[in-house]
Amino acid sequence: MKFPGSVLASVFLFVAETMAALYLSSTYRSGGDGMWQSLTLLFSLLPCALVQLTLLFVHRDFSRDRPLVLLLHLLQLGPLFRCFEVLCIYCQSGHIEEPYVSITKKRQMPKNGLSEEIEKEVGQAEGKMFTHRSAFSRASVIQAFLGSAPQLTLQLYISTLQQDITVVRSVCMLLSLLSIVYGALRCNILAIKIKYDEYDVKVKPLAYVCIFLWRSFEIATRVIVLVLFTSVLKAWVVLVILINFFSFFLYPWILFWCSGSPFPENIEKALSRVGTTIVLCFLTLLYAGINMFCWSAVQLKINSPDLISKSQNWYRLLVYYMLRFIENSFLLLMWYLYKTDIYMYVCAPLLILKLLIGYCTAILFMLVFYQFFHPCKKLFSSSVSESFQRWLKCICCHCRWQKSSDSVGKTDVRSSGDRDETPSSSKISSMPSQILNADDLCSA
Repeated sequence: MKFPGSVLASVFLFVAETMAALYLSSTYRSGGDGMWQSLTLLFSLLPCALVQLTLLFVHRDFSRDRPLVLLLHLLQLGPLFRCFEVLCIYCQSGHIEEPYVSITKKRQMPKNGLSEEIEKEVGQAEGKMFTHRSAFSRASVIQAFLGSAPQLTLQLYISTLQQDITVVRSVCMLLSLLSIVYGALRCNILAIKIKYDEYDVKVKPLAYVCIFLWRSFEIATRVIVLVLFTSVLKAWVVLVILINFFSFFLYPWILFWCSGSPFPENIEKALSRVGTTIVLCFLTLLYAGINMFCWSAVQLKINSPDLISKSQNWYRLLVYYMLRFIENSFLLLMWYLYKTDIYMYVCAPLLILKLLIGYCTAILFMLVFYQFFHPCKKLFSSSVSESFQRWLKCICCHCRWQKSSDSVGKTDVRSSGDRDETPSSSKISSMPSQILNADDLCSA
């Protein structure tokens, strides 16, 4: 059984960020900043409650008689209790012989065009460990994008207005950034495992490093751009956030309504139609929150049993990063035009250049991951480099066709001009011949 490192990382970030946010809110209270205290508490306690509900929902404890577990989750101690359960399962896994095991079949990654199917025995302890890992992965994504991302944006905005960064605030911002990057990393891994569920997926350490760098540059630059724009145009940032949010929130529902599929009923047997609707709305809310700050790596598909599209759509990925780059450039341009005196000692063009280069660096690490380190790259119909070469060929062919059409047009214009000039030249050339003929007659 693998060591539950992902569970420990999730619990550490959850506890550390919550404690740092609570202490930071107490400093705002002592300083008389009631609004900053309220917002800090909101972005700290709201994800805590959502994490408790997620753990209870995944483990299906609502329909089980476990009052102690429900009480611990009510006291916001659920992740610590679950972590203790995980450590107990891991320590007892090699000492107790399990009478019941299940057999799962997975396909290996194809080698030389062939893919073998392997069977693996899964005991009850390993099944429980898998459920715990899945629950904490989903809880990390929820904490990252519904709590840590707004918290990081808020604290960076406060630091920009006050032109001061305290030690407690810097620690809170660092933990929030790590939580967002870790949540985005878990989102990538979840997407890979859901899309390629029938394969035995093994993610290498270099893939984790590449995803970490990709997400770090992408999220950091996005948050800084939003904070800079908010500091000079506070009213307009609401419009930007609403357009981003409702675009991604309504997009899965629009696709679902256009498909004409029936309402999904197979999410959870114990849920009613109203409960299913609430769960789907929460999923689309989380989907919109992820795409507000970075690429979600999955496409939510409500009419699918897995709720996620398993097709690899490079076109959607390209459109997302192109539009996000244009949006970031526009927001930075607006900040440059309307910046105030608090940026007097900031070299604005250099800062804009650094942020755009940082976002391009994130895109570069993303391409490197999909080209070299993706665990299922052998299953792609076309790699990143091949798609890029095809794109360049299409552009070159289009340019050649334009040049050829322009040259054909120019030759047509020249030939028509030559035809217009031909009668006048014949008249001029006939005049000397007539003069010569007259002289000959005179001499004769």
